[in-house]
Amino acid sequence: MVIKVFLASSSGSTAIKKKQQDVVGFLEALKIDYTQLDIASNEVNRQWMRENVPGEKKPTNGIPLPPQIFNEEMYCGDYDTFFNAKEDNAVYEFLGLTPPPESKRQVAEEEYQDEEDEVGDDKGEDNHLASEDEEELQKLEDEEEEQGSEEAED
Repeated sequence: MVIKVFLASSSGSTAIKKKQQDVVGFLEALKIDYTQLDIASNEVNRQWMRENVPGEKKPTNGIPLPPQIFNEEMYCGDYDTFFNAKEDNAVYEFLGLTPPPESKRQVAEEEYQDEEDEVGDDKGEDNHLASEDEEELQKLEDEEEEQGSEEAED
């Protein structure tokens, strides 16, 4: 699977440039393979992007602005949906990818599942462990978010 990021290499908009840099920097920080496709210098890329952004995701003028993100031909979203996924520590899900085994989120989810499998039928115990696990998962997600933000700034 190839993540495709449609960018405009010669955008006059500072906001668009910053959004493009944010997406690319975050993908690089997570070591996610991606391909940059320039819509400013390549008409085929521009047409493909415009035709493949779903109608309900297009702005009122009908012309989607970069960055637009795809997993092969599957539309993932624009900068705003990417940003929301990043804030929710759900970038892998947003991109349609499985988190790597070493990611904090993946490890926490696996540990949570292992503990749930080991717990007996005592419902009070289940609820107590679930809330502890949710707190631990939230801590790990917060740490991952902070680390991702720091890496993106570098």
